[in-house]
Amino acid sequence: PSPVSHCLHGKVIIMPRKARVKSVTGIYHIMLRGINRQQIFFDEEDYLTFIHLLEYYKPICGYKIYAFCLMGNHIHILLGTEQASLESIFKRIGSAYVFWYNLKYARTGHLFQDRFKSEPVDSQQYFLTVLRYILQNPVKAGICSLPQDYKYSSARTYLSSVRGITDTDFALSLLNQSSLQMFILAPNDDSCLEIDESPRRGLTDTSAEKLIIKEFGTLFPLKDANSDRCALNQSIATLLSKGISIRQLSRITGISKKVIERAIAKSRCK
Repeated sequence: PSPVSHCLHGKVIIMPRKARVKSVTGIYHIMLRGINRQQIFFDEEDYLTFIHLLEYYKPICGYKIYAFCLMGNHIHILLGTEQASLESIFKRIGSAYVFWYNLKYARTGHLFQDRFKSEPVDSQQYFLTVLRYILQNPVKAGICSLPQDYKYSSARTYLSSVRGITDTDFALSLLNQSSLQMFILAPNDDSCLEIDESPRRGLTDTSAEKLIIKEFGTLFPLKDANSDRCALNQSIATLLSKGISIRQLSRITGISKKVIERAIAKSRCK
């Protein structure tokens, strides 16, 4: 993505991208999110493919994964690296996953929002805080009651002794297993690298209608009795990726929200 541009007295000024803050320990809290807040993972195969890529590139890039949590439209990772740069690591992982994802869902273009976010983890106490924050993400989102109930994170490795791709040695050097488990499960108001869920400014109806007509050739695609459902699903996914909200698309075209939500996960022919 391009650096931020500003217009001053009719001139476009290119602002330099803010430098990423370096960690003195080599440990970072990383967050990636879907472009336009779209889903990164729809089914178990998607989650497991990303986890496989995290594992595959570990020996290649020489990083450690202290914790991870894959949510529907964003990802948290507590990662340590002394060899490869963060940019190199996530270029490899991101490119591989997007290639696979686009092939599976018959789509093109970017999947992740801008570049990944990161914050340095420069103390042992903050390391433990970020670890707990990441593992409790699904609980605070109301997805499950306990961190270990969520399959797509490191929680089961720490709390249920399930082997996985997580490197637990460092955390267990700070607290013994019993104390660490108590810490992870403790109620808290931890606030780390947050995902911004504030309302975004969507497209105007006029702009949305132009995109819909360009995609479908009409504002009311369901009136065509011979419409190809597979093509319809792909077009819906395309329009959502361009910034049209589900509510807006449903309101303008008459396509039900259920049909639109189903199309997100079925945007390729079976």
